[in-house]
Amino acid sequence: MIHSWMLFFLIIQLWIIEHMYQYSLDSFVTFLGKAIEKAKQSDDIKERSANLISMIRMTIFRWVNRGLFERHKLTFCALLTFSLLQLGKLEEEYSFAYYNFLLRGPTRTDVENPLSDWLPNQAWFGVQKLIELEGFEMFAQNMEKDAAPRFKEWFNELAPEEAKLPLDWKRLDNHPLQKMLVIRVLRPDRMTITMASWIRSVLPNGRDYIDCDGSSSFFEVLTSSYEDSSAVTPIFFILSPGADPVQEVEKLGKRLVQLQINVNYHNVAMGQGQDVVAMAKLEMGHKEGHWVMLQNIHLMPRWCGTLEKKLDNYAVEGSHPGLRLFLSADPSPGIPIGILERSLKLTNEPPQGLTANLRRAFAFFNKEEFDERDAKVKAIVFGLCHFHAVMLERKKFGPLGYNMMYPFSLGDLRDSASVLYNYLENAQSV
Repeated sequence: MIHSWMLFFLIIQLWIIEHMYQYSLDSFVTFLGKAIEKAKQSDDIKERSANLISMIRMTIFRWVNRGLFERHKLTFCALLTFSLLQLGKLEEEYSFAYYNFLLRGPTRTDVENPLSDWLPNQAWFGVQKLIELEGFEMFAQNMEKDAAPRFKEWFNELAPEEAKLPLDWKRLDNHPLQKMLVIRVLRPDRMTITMASWIRSVLPNGRDYIDCDGSSSFFEVLTSSYEDSSAVTPIFFILSPGADPVQEVEKLGKRLVQLQINVNYHNVAMGQGQDVVAMAKLEMGHKEGHWVMLQNIHLMPRWCGTLEKKLDNYAVEGSHPGLRLFLSADPSPGIPIGILERSLKLTNEPPQGLTANLRRAFAFFNKEEFDERDAKVKAIVFGLCHFHAVMLERKKFGPLGYNMMYPFSLGDLRDSASVLYNYLENAQSV
C-alpha cells in the first residue's frame, strides 16, 4: 500500500514540470489493477508481496514514462529513486543534507580561489559549502595543499565518475551518492550520466527503468499502449519537432481492424472551421465504432472545452466498444485537464545517448525484411543508423555546424533508407 500512495502522489506533482503531465486517480487505479493481475503468483506471502511491488512499480512507471519528454524522464526516475530511498526501501542510507545539497548546489562566494589556474571559481565556491557536510570537512584542504596535482588530473578526466578520487577519497567509490556530491560540485557537466549510473545500481532492476522502451520502436510502444486504451480512454500524442504519429496509427489500424480512410477511420487536422467536421466524425465513431484522429487540437483551445464535455457524455452513455480516439497537440496550457487525465499520453522523441539512439534506429526497421537483405546492405544500413544517431546526439549543440536547428526525426531515417534501397536496386553492382 505504501508503494501505491507514494507512486500516486509522485506522479500527480509532475504537472509542475509540464502542464501536459496530468494523471487522475481513476487512471492510476486502472493500471494498479492491471499490475496486480500481471504479477507472478506465489503461495509464499513474502515472495508474492515482492512480485506485486515490483510489477506495480514498473507498470506505473512505464505508463507515465511513455508520456514524458526525454529531458524529463531522468528527473522522474530520480524522483522515484529518492522517494524509495527516503522510505528506506533501498540498501543505501538516505541523508536529507546530501539530498538537499544535490538538489540545490549551494555555493559560498566570499572566498578566494587558490586553484584558479585550473579550477573554475564556481567549483571552488561549491567546495566551500561541501566541506560543511559531515564527512567532507577535509576535502578543501586536501584539494589545495595535500594533492592539488592529483585532483587536477582527476578533474581533467573525460569520465571522472569512473575514476578514483585522490587520497582517502577513493573510498567514495563504495558510497556512490557521496561521490555524486563531488561530481555535482567539480564536474556538473557529468551529473546526468552519473545520476543515471547511480539509479541503475541502487534501484532494483534499475536498468529497466533508465532504459525503459529504449530499444522499442515507436510503433511497438503504440501497439502496447493500444492494448491499454478503450472507447473512453483516448491516446494522446504530445508532439515535439519532427514527430508525426499519423503513419504509425494508420499502420496499426491496417493490422488490427482493416483500416480504410473515410470508411472506418477519420483523420481531421484541426483549424478554422474544422470543429464541426471533427464533431460529426466523432459522433459517427461513437455510434459505429470507428477510429478518429484529431490532429493539433491545441490550435482550438476554446473548442477543447466542448470536446471534453462531449467525451464526458460519451462515457456516461456508453460508446461503441470499437471506438478509438487519437488526439495530438503541442504542449499547451489550453488543453483541458480533463482530457489529459483520461488519456494515455505518448511522446515520440529520440532517446538520450548514442547507444540508445542506435538501438531505436535499428528497431525502426522490420526485422524480417532486414534479415533478408544482403550482408553488404546490412553493413550500409548499420552505417546509416549510426550516422542518424550521431546527428541526433549533435542536437545538444544546437545549430552549431548547421544553418539552423533540425530535428533529424525517424522520418528522415526512413526516407534515407528508401533512397538507399532504390539506389542499390538500380545500381549494376555494389
